[in-house]
Amino acid sequence: MRVDHFAYQQATRVAGFGLLLQLLISLTLLLFGLLGRDTSFVIGSLYPLVGLLIWVVLIVVFHQHRLERLEALEEDELREARPDASIFETGREEAGVAGRRLRQMHKWLVPIASLVVSGLLILLAILTFVWFRRLDDEMSRTNLESGFQIGTSPGWQIALCLGFAVIAFIFSRFVAGMSKQQAWQNLRGGAGFMVGNSLVCLIIAIGVILTLFDNTGVMLVISKIILVFMFAVAGETILNFILNLYRPRRRGEVPRPAFDSRVLSLLAAPDSIVRSINEAVNYQFGFDITSSWGYQLLIRSFAWLAVFAVVVLLALSTLVIVEPDQQGVRLRFGRIVGDVRQGEAVWKLPWPIETVETYDVGLIQELFIGPAQLVYPEINKWSGETDDKVKTRKSFLVAAQPMSENVRRAVEGMEASAAMENSVLGDTEYDADGGEATTPKSNRGDSLGSRFALVNADIVIRWRVKPGELVKFLNFSSDAPIARSMMNMREKALYTIALREVSQFLAQQPMDNVLSPKGESLLARLESRVQKSFNDYGTGVEVVSLVIPFLQPAPAAAESFEDMSIELQNARKIIEEAKRKVAVTMASLVGDSESADQITKLIAELRTAEKDQGTDSEAARSLRGQIEDKLIQGSAEAATLISLARARRWKIVTDAQEDTAEVRGQSAAYRAAPELFRERLLMDVFASTLNSVRMKYILGPDTERVNMGIEMREPDVGFNLQEYINTDSGGS
Repeated sequence: MRVDHFAYQQATRVAGFGLLLQLLISLTLLLFGLLGRDTSFVIGSLYPLVGLLIWVVLIVVFHQHRLERLEALEEDELREARPDASIFETGREEAGVAGRRLRQMHKWLVPIASLVVSGLLILLAILTFVWFRRLDDEMSRTNLESGFQIGTSPGWQIALCLGFAVIAFIFSRFVAGMSKQQAWQNLRGGAGFMVGNSLVCLIIAIGVILTLFDNTGVMLVISKIILVFMFAVAGETILNFILNLYRPRRRGEVPRPAFDSRVLSLLAAPDSIVRSINEAVNYQFGFDITSSWGYQLLIRSFAWLAVFAVVVLLALSTLVIVEPDQQGVRLRFGRIVGDVRQGEAVWKLPWPIETVETYDVGLIQELFIGPAQLVYPEINKWSGETDDKVKTRKSFLVAAQPMSENVRRAVEGMEASAAMENSVLGDTEYDADGGEATTPKSNRGDSLGSRFALVNADIVIRWRVKPGELVKFLNFSSDAPIARSMMNMREKALYTIALREVSQFLAQQPMDNVLSPKGESLLARLESRVQKSFNDYGTGVEVVSLVIPFLQPAPAAAESFEDMSIELQNARKIIEEAKRKVAVTMASLVGDSESADQITKLIAELRTAEKDQGTDSEAARSLRGQIEDKLIQGSAEAATLISLARARRWKIVTDAQEDTAEVRGQSAAYRAAPELFRERLLMDVFASTLNSVRMKYILGPDTERVNMGIEMREPDVGFNLQEYINTDSGGS
């Protein structure tokens, strides 16, 4: 093939078409995943989106190759036109601008683009795995807007994925065929990425098909496979980049880009795989065995042999032997058909139409209600020191021993005091509904601690499939594994049911009955309760035995048992002090505690009457009178306050009566001479106020009507002897 600018122009067109196809696949998967709420489509679009950068780089590189060829053609024409000109004798590598740019692209642009592609693949895969990890965590799952979703249009999903898979594979085969030419060899990188698109679409289509058989968990697995595939492609790209650094280069040779995957290139050109296999076979035998008649016969008959092998395998899958200690059932597309079989040969339809599931029904299994597989010491000391192997031991609530009446009152008094302190300090708690809680959290915890105690226990339930109830056992739950757990779904369900029954039973038993049971055995009662719950849920499980190899009080709480007597004495002390305080307070207020109880009861009745009948009702007035009489009879502080209030009230009444009588007495004088009455009152005001004023201004009536006599005197300082003399002379 002639290598000129037309050849590179054709490669540029093909790379442009590959960019459009890559963009179509990536955007279609992304939009369908977002609009159709399918997480696997969104994850599947990550790989094609990163591949857009490769096609852009190929377009730029092949366009620069075309410019370099045009520049070389111009130089050749100039050289032919002026063969003797020394200016054109310099090498093309020194004078060609396009050639220098092309070499810089192969030296910098292509390697950097390869590293960017691998970095994006790794980054997107890591972020997606982090998102999956948050889905497994219940605490982080609540902060996510949505979880892993599966689309509701499987028909369109299968059609799109298979269509894109076929189109991408055909285009990759076409590009791989072009890359066999020396000028177009860089197209191998685009062909490899395009066949990767085909693989992604194909595996998504397979997953959607499997979801039609109620296998929804397969889409999560397929999404993780796509992420692992992205890691693999990125790892190969980085490895190719490192190898290119140490690979020797020949002058004029176009380097192979790091994003050109060798593995994906083989998938884009499967005929090369057969050629490689033939060469490997010839190398092992030491001669050209692939040209022999036997090898050619094997190749021609390979399809028939494969079909025969498949038929034989399907025929063998129609017979299953169920052992005598096993029971088996036939499953047709996941549904149970027929009866339970045991110790016989079972004929069925070929796989995958029908399968036979066998179970060792006589096998006794263990279910640990607590940590799994603990190793117990030879000597068990009830101390606070715990072994490293039992740090995760489960604690159970048991009913605490009933408290005496004195202790109960002391505890209630302490809780009331704490509640009052919190209300004074403004430390108000709120309940789950947002309203103000009636009891602070600390007091609620103390109240709960007074009713329950903790014991550490390891409970082991030994169970097996109940005879004749294998179908119930299978219908109860599946054997699907749980992420980040050693249990499957069935074991987890049995564990939850047993844990609930054990917790409820122990919470109703006093600690003494748990540690030292009386009457019927604690194990027998627990076993019967768990078995009854298993029967109610139709688990098909028989509890063979229930054992408790380890049982003791919680080590952290064991030390507090020694302080019981001290706490009882403190409780009695608090009670006596409270009683003394109540007696002193009531004696000073109302006389004695009995009267205080009666008055408190009357006050409660008064509040009820005021609320129901009103504050001015007959019942309310009667109750107020009774309360007042009771307080006065006590002759205490309350009676004193009432007496003082009554005296003050009578003083106010008498003062008001005095003022009223005075006003009534002046009314006759006012009616007789109103003007003279006003002048008299005015003069009285002057007489009472002018004595204390140094500067005086007289604003009186008309001077023509009144004759005023004013006598100006200076105030006497100290003792005025004249007053005493006048007094004595007057007396004599």
